[in-house]
Amino acid sequence: MSSTNGQDSIRVLDPALLSLLVCPETKSPLEYNKANSELISRQAGLAFPVIDGVPVLLADQARALNPDD
Repeated sequence: MSSTNGQDSIRVLDPALLSLLVCPETKSPLEYNKANSELISRQAGLAFPVIDGVPVLLADQARALNPDD
């Protein structure tokens, strides 16, 4: 389901899984950004990567949101 070069990580996140996940910093709900394969925490201002369908909910792996996000 995923490519060998890592560029096309799985772009679908199970809605049941998403409903269980919260931001590790604020415990607020997360939004899935399919285009960037990220879980967004608006309250924390962070975007957590989803790599090969696996959410990486580590603050040191997250990027800060830009005003355009």
